[in-house]
Amino acid sequence: MVERYARDEMKSKWTIQAKYDAWLEVEKAAVKGWNKLGLVPNSDCQNILKNAKFDINRIDEIERKTKHDVIAFLTSISESLGEESRWVHYGMTSSDCIDTAVALQMKDSLNLIISGAKTLMEAIKKRALEHKKTLMVGRSHGIHGEPITFGLVLAIWYDEIKRNVINLEQSLEVISVGQISGAMGNMAHSPIELEEFVCEELGLKPAPVSNQVIQRDRYANLMNALALLASSCEKIAVAIRHYQRTEVYEAEEYFSEGQKGSSAMPHKRNPVLSENVTGLCRMIRSYAQPSMENVALWHERDISHSSVERFTLPDSFITTDFMLHRLSGIIEKLLVYPQNMIKNLNITGGLVFSQRVLLELPAKGVSREDAYKIVQRNAMKVWKDLQIGKAALNEKGESLFLENLLKDKDLREKLNEDEIRGCFDYNYYTKNVDNIFARVFK
Repeated sequence: MVERYARDEMKSKWTIQAKYDAWLEVEKAAVKGWNKLGLVPNSDCQNILKNAKFDINRIDEIERKTKHDVIAFLTSISESLGEESRWVHYGMTSSDCIDTAVALQMKDSLNLIISGAKTLMEAIKKRALEHKKTLMVGRSHGIHGEPITFGLVLAIWYDEIKRNVINLEQSLEVISVGQISGAMGNMAHSPIELEEFVCEELGLKPAPVSNQVIQRDRYANLMNALALLASSCEKIAVAIRHYQRTEVYEAEEYFSEGQKGSSAMPHKRNPVLSENVTGLCRMIRSYAQPSMENVALWHERDISHSSVERFTLPDSFITTDFMLHRLSGIIEKLLVYPQNMIKNLNITGGLVFSQRVLLELPAKGVSREDAYKIVQRNAMKVWKDLQIGKAALNEKGESLFLENLLKDKDLREKLNEDEIRGCFDYNYYTKNVDNIFARVFK
């Protein structure tokens, strides 16, 4: 899936070519650093910066013999240079090159993810403002609760993705570090100034301390941020799938002309994109666990993390990038059906107003326990009527619940007809939507 559907900009960050390009960038920065410190002559430095290159096929050929990718890479570079090749990788260990280079790849890739998440936020914000006052029923446990607006649902999604962006930006700081600290991290063969120069040259910060590798809690932090983003995005996808269910049908994915939903049933319009997002999010979360297990390496390091990262790094970034792009498209083209939202809002015969009636009674001197009993017994009558197929609205267009309440003698002793009818006002439930939006979209 990743290879077939990956977006080109992100995919290009994780090709073999991109990996070796990043390695070479680190090696050249180190040569420049040594030149600044007076070790590498100017002429040698210029020749390396101008002429150093690698050949992927040659690297593969050398690696088949050496069984060491960095040595194969360095040998290929040395073949493009003269005697000045002796300065390449001077005082460095393999992970100085690899981990610093991977930081460059992760930094560029994470910036794309952050941009994608912000695009998703903007798509959600636009639809939220569009549907700020679009009435619908709120549900808890899957059961109708009270009236809300679809805009409030979207505002919640927006606010959650915003928190994810903050997490990602914090992770960007955590992973944007490099090292030129030598075989055991003690800088025995290179001064601290070299590491500081190289990292500044590459737009990174030096890791305050390292052993032979950049510590993998940094990578785990990133993978958990991506996993959390995936969970939030799946939450949105699952909600859309629910709204598209036939018996709900309050919103659905855009269905293009000529699109087919089923090989057997021509009527089908399935939420295939949201289902795809759900599956992709499961995959993204799956990379968090092995990344956390990579934190514990033997002593100054082993390479058990290496094989894991060959999967987790490219796949998590590419999959997350694609998933965000797909979800943004779903939101932008989402078909919303306000009439069906109102239809569903009325389907329980006015029961959604029960708390409003309940709260009026204590103000009239009724205990909460007695108030609850009065309202609940009338609500339970509605459930029984609905169970036998009675219409939610009577011939006057009034709800069954209102009809029952108006006949209740105990209730009428405390509330007159106008007061009871006044409880059945949808505007009551949207009076603070503007204030909520002001907080969310300030």
